[in-house]
Amino acid sequence: MDVQPIDQAQLPADVRAGGAKARQLYEAALGFERELVAQLTQGLTDTTQADDGSSDDGSDGTDAVTQLYQDMLPGTLADSIQANGGLGLAQQLSTSLTAGSGQ
Repeated sequence: MDVQPIDQAQLPADVRAGGAKARQLYEAALGFERELVAQLTQGLTDTTQADDGSSDDGSDGTDAVTQLYQDMLPGTLADSIQANGGLGLAQQLSTSLTAGSGQ
C-alpha cells in the first residue's frame, strides 16, 4: 500500500517548518494511519459476513463479484478517509516521532 504524494500546501505548518526529516516522519505516520484504518475497516467487513448464510456446498452464498467488492472495501474506505484529512493520528504520531528524534 503506497501513500499518495502529499501536496506540500496541505502539510501541517510544523511539518513544513521542520524540513525534510519532519516531512519523512509525517509521511511514515500517514502510512501507518492508513494501514490502521484499513485493518479496522477489514474488521467491520468481516463482521458483516453472515456465519449462518452458507449453502449446502459449503460456500457462503456470495458470488465472485460481491467477494471482490468486499475485499476492496477496507482499502477504499481507508484511502477515502486519508484523502479527506485522516483521523488526526498521523499528526500526533509525527509530533511524537519528531520530539523523540531530537529535532
